[in-house]
Amino acid sequence: MKITGYHRLRTYRDWGRPVGDVNGTIDSGVTEVPMVILETDEGISGVGIGSDHGIDDLFPALEGEDPRGVSALYDRMLAHVFKAGHGGATFGGIGTLDAALWDLKAKAAGEPLWRLLGARDRFVPGYASGLDIALDDETLASFYRSMAERGFTAGKLKGGRDIDADIRRLGIIAAELGPNSARPALMLDANESWNLKQAVRYVSRIEETLDLTWIEEPLRRWDAAGHARLSSSIKAAVATGENLTGLEQYSALFDQGAVDVVQAGAVWGVTHFLRVAYAAHSRNLPVSPVGLTANPSVAHAAASVPNHLSAEVQDLGTPFGISVDEHYADGGIVLGDEPGAGLTIDEPAILADQRLAPWITADGPHVRSPRAGLRLLADEPTMAPR
Repeated sequence: MKITGYHRLRTYRDWGRPVGDVNGTIDSGVTEVPMVILETDEGISGVGIGSDHGIDDLFPALEGEDPRGVSALYDRMLAHVFKAGHGGATFGGIGTLDAALWDLKAKAAGEPLWRLLGARDRFVPGYASGLDIALDDETLASFYRSMAERGFTAGKLKGGRDIDADIRRLGIIAAELGPNSARPALMLDANESWNLKQAVRYVSRIEETLDLTWIEEPLRRWDAAGHARLSSSIKAAVATGENLTGLEQYSALFDQGAVDVVQAGAVWGVTHFLRVAYAAHSRNLPVSPVGLTANPSVAHAAASVPNHLSAEVQDLGTPFGISVDEHYADGGIVLGDEPGAGLTIDEPAILADQRLAPWITADGPHVRSPRAGLRLLADEPTMAPR
């Protein structure tokens, strides 16, 4: 089997609610979903969802290759962009092609990806995450109530600016998940918006009232020393790593004991997640994939590693024109039996309904706030330039 070509598709996800974090929101609740389909000389195609950045530059590393050599082809893609570097958005393109390769490999074997990767159980424990900073309290409660109906016992709030509001809203999440657990797990995601002492004060204040399971991305992603100091100053675990583009970027966090829950962004692909998971496992640390809505393939990888803790479930639907062979029950993801990653694409429908719905807008969550980490008060208003 040889890789002969590729083509791209772009669809959209309608979340049915505004989505975002402390850095910004997408008020329409509609976001783009890029895809890449790898083609082979045997008529089998592999689907990768996540990012199509740099695909044209990366594809020569795969052209004419046997797609079943996934790990070697992953390294071949890294080597192909050696001079410019594989960090940032380019890593997203690598991750999408990597997901397509794993889909191809499992389809060629006639197995679901989770079984090909060595998992014994198709169930992936998860936690609910509403990308919910723009939701009012009533809508927040409704979202977590719907997740509780599917057995979820843990929830993550987007916050970090208003401590009183965050405490109140964490309480709402706890109440809605309460039918499934007397003490639901509660997490707060600050999306790299604080400096160290802000983080200590903010989390310590929450811990006077609530049992916080983890604080996520409290500081800049590379601040190993800061994360280590924070972890030793609070009771909650420190979770970070989702925006690190490459295993080598975790070294300082590991070496300084700066991370308690090791995260990997699902958008960066299956091989990256597997390598991060085993590196964490060698240090007796749990791993948690973030944003499985952006790349469902990583749920299969999560089922296969020994140290998976819980996976972020942000939405119960699927992007337009895409079906995924999985369902949500008992507080997690139940993977199906279709060969590959279980993705079915309706290309004609997608091509007939194209919408412009970018994540990256001036006031969206992918654009860092200009004074993040430089405020005396977490809820200090953002000043307009003068």
